[in-house]
Amino acid sequence: MNEFNSSDFLNTMNTQTWSNGRHLVRCVKVIPETHDVTTFTFSMNEPVMFFFKPGQFVTLELDIAEERIMRSYTISSSPSIPYSFSITVKRVPGGVVSNWLHDNLTPGDQLAVHGPVGNFNCMDYPADKVLLLSGGVGITPVMSMARWWFNTDSEVDMVFAHSARSPKDIIYAKELEYMSTRIDNFKMHLICEQTNIGESWGGYRGYLNTHMFQLIAPDYMEREVFCCGPEPYMKAVRTLLQELGFDMTRYHEESFGATPIEDVKLAEKHANQAELEDLEPKQMIMLRIPEMEVMQEVALDVILNEAAAEGGVNIPKACGVGICGSCRVKVVHGNFEMNHNGGISEEEINDGYVLSCCTRVKGDIEIEL
Repeated sequence: MNEFNSSDFLNTMNTQTWSNGRHLVRCVKVIPETHDVTTFTFSMNEPVMFFFKPGQFVTLELDIAEERIMRSYTISSSPSIPYSFSITVKRVPGGVVSNWLHDNLTPGDQLAVHGPVGNFNCMDYPADKVLLLSGGVGITPVMSMARWWFNTDSEVDMVFAHSARSPKDIIYAKELEYMSTRIDNFKMHLICEQTNIGESWGGYRGYLNTHMFQLIAPDYMEREVFCCGPEPYMKAVRTLLQELGFDMTRYHEESFGATPIEDVKLAEKHANQAELEDLEPKQMIMLRIPEMEVMQEVALDVILNEAAAEGGVNIPKACGVGICGSCRVKVVHGNFEMNHNGGISEEEINDGYVLSCCTRVKGDIEIEL
């Protein structure tokens, strides 16, 4: 009787894991959340698992008006969806970076990010019961936490209380409503400072106060508290909890403000190193796609899908990690290295086909679409 070998049936995913440092990422989605808040989703050109602790942030490295600017944003997505990550940005009057992102960043654009880093996260403070408090765009880190627990079918008892200026300013409103209807361990409470003419609102009104707080989380003494928002909001929350005699060692907050100096210095160091590397001459090779009349010089070792894009040819892809097979093309001749995850058969490989999302060009190459 033949011995069962699981390796014959299971393919190990060929992928990398995200680690703190400088990474070039590509914007893949731009999603309007409210009239002045937008989510930007990023991924890499090759399979990378964006694992981080929910609540952590990244620092964007941007060139605006010929000046390099570093700005930090909390990751709003969850590591439970590992092959991309998102930030959610509010347009701020006079905000150089937030306005630039809203007005200029589109799918396909590439930029550098540094991270992930940050001590404000739910994994370093495990608890059976949590209270997630947020104000305005401060919802992003606690939303990352809630998404993590929701997507992983966690039994953590969550109370989620978010304060917004008005109903139209509630970020992730539909998703929060969906989560609250799908599981019993997620209780949502929304608070609006005001309502505009024509708006109906059945939730809490005004500002978070002691009476409202005790209605929202009567068992607050048993919960780990995670809070994020503008400083006046968090100051009010801290004062409220202290007056109620809450154990403040179980209170954790993340405020808006400048990127920590040590993170800026490290990011600038990495950026300077990358700038020097970009000045070094690159070995170039030739990509040919005769049917599209493309003859493009590209950098050695580039991903084939990206090489085609440089020549103005879009090779459709879905998973980006060599599973679905939608980016299959035929190599007529040339040098390459493919590292797929089961999305192509041995017969197809023998016939000269590759998956362009996970194939690196190692020399002059000619392909058929």
